[in-house]
Amino acid sequence: MTQLSPEAFAIIEGRHADPFRYLGLHHVDDKTVVRAFLPEASRVEVVGEHGELAPLSRIHDAGLFTGTLAGGAQRYRLRTHFGEHVVDLEDPYRFPPILSDFDLHLLGEGTHQRFYDKLGAHPMVLDGVDGVGFVVLAPNARRVSLVGDFNFWNARRHPMRVRGNGYWELFIPRAKAGDHYKFDIIGPQGEHLPLKSDPMAFAAELRPKTASIVMDETRLPRPQPAPSGINALDKPISIYEVHLGSWRRRDGNQWLSYRELAEQLPAYARDMGFTHIEFLPVSEHPFDGSWGYQPTGLFAPTSRFGSPEDFCALVDACHREGIGVWLDWVPGHFPDDPHGLGHFDGTALYEHANPMQGRHLDWGTLIYNYGRTEVSNFLRSNALFWLERYAIDGLRVDAVASMLYLDYSRPSGGWIPNKYGGRENLEAIEFLRRVNTEVFRNFPQATTAAEESTAWPQVSRPVEFGGLGFGYKWNMGWMHDTLRYISKDPIHRKYHHGEILFGLHYAFSENFILPLSHDEVVHGKRSILGRMPGDDWQRFANLRTYYSFMFGHPGKKLLFMGCELAQEREWDHDHSLDWHLLSQPKYAGIQALIRDLNLLYRNQPALHERDCEPDGFEWLITDDADRNVFAWLRKGRDARTRCVVVVNFSPNVYYNYKVRVPFGGAWREVFNSDSVHYGGSNVGNIGEVHASEGQNELNLILPPLAAVFLVPEG
Repeated sequence: MTQLSPEAFAIIEGRHADPFRYLGLHHVDDKTVVRAFLPEASRVEVVGEHGELAPLSRIHDAGLFTGTLAGGAQRYRLRTHFGEHVVDLEDPYRFPPILSDFDLHLLGEGTHQRFYDKLGAHPMVLDGVDGVGFVVLAPNARRVSLVGDFNFWNARRHPMRVRGNGYWELFIPRAKAGDHYKFDIIGPQGEHLPLKSDPMAFAAELRPKTASIVMDETRLPRPQPAPSGINALDKPISIYEVHLGSWRRRDGNQWLSYRELAEQLPAYARDMGFTHIEFLPVSEHPFDGSWGYQPTGLFAPTSRFGSPEDFCALVDACHREGIGVWLDWVPGHFPDDPHGLGHFDGTALYEHANPMQGRHLDWGTLIYNYGRTEVSNFLRSNALFWLERYAIDGLRVDAVASMLYLDYSRPSGGWIPNKYGGRENLEAIEFLRRVNTEVFRNFPQATTAAEESTAWPQVSRPVEFGGLGFGYKWNMGWMHDTLRYISKDPIHRKYHHGEILFGLHYAFSENFILPLSHDEVVHGKRSILGRMPGDDWQRFANLRTYYSFMFGHPGKKLLFMGCELAQEREWDHDHSLDWHLLSQPKYAGIQALIRDLNLLYRNQPALHERDCEPDGFEWLITDDADRNVFAWLRKGRDARTRCVVVVNFSPNVYYNYKVRVPFGGAWREVFNSDSVHYGGSNVGNIGEVHASEGQNELNLILPPLAAVFLVPEG
């Protein structure tokens, strides 16, 4: 065998960091030399662009070949003999770079607007040849190789070249959509890491397998857009929060596919009057029993329910029913599965190295380093990706409080202050502001919503005025206060009257969503119905009153699936909702109540036009703690667009109950939660009440544990 150079041995041993420097075509003195590494080949010839043929000599038994090509041609093929089989191959090491110098410049400064068009796996035509270009960030790796269906998962076959600030790339001729692949990485200390999935993979294998799958995401069918203005502050927004794996199942307790869901879920949500569906995270995640909040593939819709094209069909079906689609988005943390982002190139690339910054104690997950340009660019790109490729209408951002505070759920001395000595995560704040700015600039019809559980100011206020820039914020305080109140026996509620009143002190400080979410029906908290006190009749009456109170209260609405069925048990990821309950009138009555509340909320401008404006609300009765009664006025933009809401949280009927109204005349009772149609006792005001001119006062009958809504005639 020929005496080999150190570079040749680096190729053979699979540790060369710049294989293009040795493999492929090179001009040496006055010769054109071609070198190829093909471990399984018995013989190799090089075919010039005009058909000229030249044999390559095997210079090492491992499969290293070299030879000269006459005429100085730049294009060539490799005619490879595998025993009796002969295959013409394109040599990956003859192709030009994938990333341009301008791409590298923009990636380096964090301003690349097409990040997801460059990193990951992209089918393309390069130098006239079909194939797939692969790019991955691993700045501290000694060597990155591509392994997959196209090279027998042999890490020595396709080492990648490094460009710029640690972007490794390689074009694989004849690779195609559907191929499975991973990255084989040698870390900075020479350690061989577990095979890594592609952080930018657009599709992934179904667990427990973890390979990434090549997909041409630019060819995804474009869903029809949602109705214009669907996320506007003055529009009704009633969100149905859905976990796809447990909404409804087929015989044998099997998941519905995206396509099957497309046939059933949007039509159901439309029939129930919801304006939006919010999917718990659909990004690929390893554990079926989770809600999806520990994703390992931020760019890939989970393969549990079908392909990315199938997910597009589900979004399209929602839009065709006039329903907006929001996704839960998780930039706050990620799991440390060996194939994932953790310790990706042998260092803390995506996370912080110090566990006091880089690991959540509550969840055991890793925290993104928002101050690192490449990480911030990765996450911002992901937010924009869902809006562009899948026509998603909004992103609900999970666990924002955990991002904002460096001492979030940490003991004293267990966290690292910012540069000013404070607890605010300055890099995360800047990241969130930039994400929101780019979302609203590039997708003005879309919105964002923050799950932020503290009193952080101006979460849903514009960045230019010092806010975080979200479109909406979940009102966690309202949820906790009102659930605590409604769980009390009515005889004790007068001592907790302020828990209903308190929320209105800050109700317009943000653009609030009132959430009864997945978090409230798990981990021993019981279902919403399960929190209601009293006998069976009172439990259901309490639930009807509470839901009616929610729909009359300022703020957009969110219900987790199953709440509309009055589900008795907590949510269970392994089973469908308890649809069989609807065969009983008391459960069907709650479903009918939610349907009619949604219809009322959508059809009465006073209940939604000024949801987020203090001038859209006026207290009428706040001091009747002994009778557990509250009353208020909701106002639309038109002077006559008004709705009076009276809520009786006691089991007593009150006659001749006086409520002041803005003008006299007939007021129509447009909703009564005590209707027999919902399972109530049918006490009410027989459709209409008159307020005498001048006195402007209604004389009402208040049904027990119920709410009534009245609007002026004319």
